[in-house]
Amino acid sequence: MKKLIVIDSCMRAESRTKLILDAAVAELSKRYEVEIIDVNSVGLPPLDKVTYVDQRENGNIPPLAVEIACKVATCDRLVVAAPFWDMSFPAILKSFFENISLFDITFTDNGTTCVGLCKCEKVLFITTRGMDIRTGAPLDQGSPYLTALSFLWGLGEVITVAATNMDYLSPEDLALRIEAAKKEAVEICKEF
Repeated sequence: MKKLIVIDSCMRAESRTKLILDAAVAELSKRYEVEIIDVNSVGLPPLDKVTYVDQRENGNIPPLAVEIACKVATCDRLVVAAPFWDMSFPAILKSFFENISLFDITFTDNGTTCVGLCKCEKVLFITTRGMDIRTGAPLDQGSPYLTALSFLWGLGEVITVAATNMDYLSPEDLALRIEAAKKEAVEICKEF
C-alpha cells in the first residue's frame, strides 16, 4: 500500500481546517497507509543560533528531525493542514519544515543548484482563511511557500483547498462553506 504523510498544524479543538482534513483523510485512508504528524506535539525547537549554527552545522541534528525527514522524503503523497494565520500559516509549521529540511535527505545539490530528493508526486494543502483572500492572491503567503518548498524538496504539484471569508459568515453559511470545502477535498482525494 502506498504511504501518505499528513502534517497537521491545526491549533484549536474546534478547528475548521481540521474538519476538512478529517474528511480528506477518511477518503485517502481507502488507498493509502496514512500517518499523521501533529506539529504541535512533535516538540522540535525553532532553529536559532544555538540549534542551527552551533549544533546543526556541526552535524548535531535531533534524531526525531532525521526520522521525520526520512518519512517525508519517502512518502508517496503529502497532505499539509494549516489555518491561515497572519497571512500565511502558524510559525510552528514553518519551524517544523525548517527542522526537517535536511541536506542529503529532503534535498541535495548538483554543484549549481539545489535538487529535491523526495519521491512524493503531489501535495494537498488544506487551509481555512478568516478573510476573503483567494489562493494565489498577493496576501496569501502559505500556498506560495509550500510551492517553493515543493521545488526545493522535489515534492511535485501542490493543490490547495481553501475555504475563505470564514470569520464573516453567518453560522448557516459557515457550515455550508465547510461542507463545500470538504466535498472539494474528497473529490480531489479520489484522484490524489
